[in-house]
Amino acid sequence: MTPTFDDIEAAAARIDGLVRPIAVAPATTGAYPLTFALEFLQFTGSFKARGAQNFVRAHAAAGTLPEAGVTIASGGNAGLACAWAARAAGVPATVFLPDTAPPVKIRRLRDYGAEVRLIGPEYKQALAACQEFAATSGALAAHAYDHPLVAAGAGTLMREIHARVPEVDTVLVAVGGGGLFTGTAVAAQHFGVRTIAVEPEHCRSLNAALAAGRPVDVTVDSIAADSLGAPNVSAMALAAAQDESVRSLLVPDDAIRRARQQLWDEHRIAVEYGAATAMAALLDTGSGAAYRPEPGERVCVILCGANTDPGDLVR
Repeated sequence: MTPTFDDIEAAAARIDGLVRPIAVAPATTGAYPLTFALEFLQFTGSFKARGAQNFVRAHAAAGTLPEAGVTIASGGNAGLACAWAARAAGVPATVFLPDTAPPVKIRRLRDYGAEVRLIGPEYKQALAACQEFAATSGALAAHAYDHPLVAAGAGTLMREIHARVPEVDTVLVAVGGGGLFTGTAVAAQHFGVRTIAVEPEHCRSLNAALAAGRPVDVTVDSIAADSLGAPNVSAMALAAAQDESVRSLLVPDDAIRRARQQLWDEHRIAVEYGAATAMAALLDTGSGAAYRPEPGERVCVILCGANTDPGDLVR
């Protein structure tokens, strides 16, 4: 079930004081006002902290948080957030990752006290192992993106963006499985803000679902796959994307690389490729940018995560 704005309001009350409020920063473009939403400064290094806290705290309040703790399959960021929220609630976390997960995320998971299990090269294999573990251990199965509590928690980000930049016309957000997108789009629609859903060309679960009219499996092959590599998008995300205020765009990996480097070179912002994907929509690829704001259009780019090795940015 797609969360409503009331669900986002409830999530905001539930996680108040447990997550960092969004910081925003202006950027000079000359053509249109641009703001960066610096969500990579969030606890655990990504927006996922919001949904994880909402999920864990809601279950704790309902008395449905088991002693066996929580388990989740993740490309890394959702696992980090889940482990962090579980530790704060005093229960264990078991995180299933593809064996292609970045070492920096694996190290940080273990720092949070999570038990890490590396399963196969793809997220869907880690997900199957997580589901089996939940069935046999009694652990509460969380989901990286396909749960109303997770999406509502993520939606608190757009609520805060609007409070800080109430004049915003358009928000650009990267899409993987659709948790952040769903919450962002629902909140943006409440405020009358346009949502631009940006995906890598070869990691296009939402774009493919819109074309098919239903969630479908897609090939995952992108430099941003560790955070945007969901094999299919949630039904919640598809429902949110079918609103007329949403536009789905695709960007090539080369633009994602350039966006990440440009964020560092021009703004000294170090983010992961998944976060740079939203920014990539504004870069000229030779045939034009994927999204061209109108003169004076007030644009916000959500920079959603920074769990990356910044060593390749310095030059």
